[in-house]
Amino acid sequence: MGKSSLVNRLAGRRVAVVEEHRGVTRDRKSVEVEWRGVTFDLVDTGGWLAQGDALEAKVSEQAERAIASADHVLLVVDVATGLMEEDRQAARWALRSGRPVSLVVNKVDDVVHESSGWEFLSLGAGDPHFVSALHGRGAGDLLDHLVDSLQEVTEETEIDVNDGALRVAIVGRPNVGKSTLFNKLIGEERSVVHDMPGTTRDAVDTVVETDSGPIRFIDTAGMRRRAKTEAGLETYAVLRSLDALDRADIAVLVIDATVGATGQDQRLAERIAAAGCPAIVVLNKWELVATDDRPNVLATVGDKLAFLGDAPVLKTTATSGKGVHRLLPALQESAADYVKRVPTGALNRAIRDLQIKQPAPTGKIRYAVQGAIEPPTFTLFVAGRLPATYLRYVERSLRERFELGSTPLRVRIRVD
Repeated sequence: MGKSSLVNRLAGRRVAVVEEHRGVTRDRKSVEVEWRGVTFDLVDTGGWLAQGDALEAKVSEQAERAIASADHVLLVVDVATGLMEEDRQAARWALRSGRPVSLVVNKVDDVVHESSGWEFLSLGAGDPHFVSALHGRGAGDLLDHLVDSLQEVTEETEIDVNDGALRVAIVGRPNVGKSTLFNKLIGEERSVVHDMPGTTRDAVDTVVETDSGPIRFIDTAGMRRRAKTEAGLETYAVLRSLDALDRADIAVLVIDATVGATGQDQRLAERIAAAGCPAIVVLNKWELVATDDRPNVLATVGDKLAFLGDAPVLKTTATSGKGVHRLLPALQESAADYVKRVPTGALNRAIRDLQIKQPAPTGKIRYAVQGAIEPPTFTLFVAGRLPATYLRYVERSLRERFELGSTPLRVRIRVD
């Protein structure tokens, strides 16, 4: 019926995945809309179905949770399909919530279609608002109505790099348990969980208050190999996952322990490295791995993800919650390393000591400074040229000396 298209139209940008078949939206996704100087959150849901399979039941539950926290409900129906029994049941359910309900008849492209839309008056949700999400017809009037109905401006909730929350992206191949882990971490079933690959289509953010401060968890769609990525729908999901990585402070790479690290996991790790953020590796479904097979699983992680350095490897079973409690302390430790600043005196003593222990075959480091954090960035002032192998030795020595853990380091060279 075009709910996601309507969300995109009202938001004025493409924020929800749209395809010409039913069931694309599964999780509820909140986006910020501004109209007439008023800012409010618009929540796109997967809709509500009277009957359906296990996945559709979960989608309907997400819609119920969204309406429970809403200040206003838009009941969207489709003039092209006409009045259906599911519309009647959805209307009864929305009206029982006690929230103000506005009836929105979509796909009304002209006056002829408008005359057909009056049959929805029987739903008892008031006079219809006729719109065409595709062409924009009636969208401004609907926004005027919403702004008039809202009693106060909601607080700004658009993702802000300065909002103080630690941004954590949960990434991985499809069906490795990312959403289950996400739900366990935030304490509610925010993302739809089902054993069908590709359930999560959009990045979903949730801020959790912890003893160490707020953390913004970003659940993302699983990223497949390009050859197995469907055109359109899966492409937008992957783009949102990559965007989530780009704006994350820390990436949690979830791997199915029953399979071990794969070539695709390796490529995802490369994406994390390119984003320049610390990584934590989570071997999920660990309880399902036979004891004799566990050393081989760990070996695949060491072989495939060696370039992630000393990234912590946590063993969890998200469905039972076992091991999940170790993730928050690991995130806080990685966050502290990411912003660590080394005093210049201590840094140059470390440079002196590492050169005494192993002098460079050519060139010499005269002194060093730390020029930046996020990640820690060191500039070496060098006489001559240093081999790449020696620079790796310098990086490894600084990491060990200052206990920088798995955070990425950047070493820059300035030749005198």
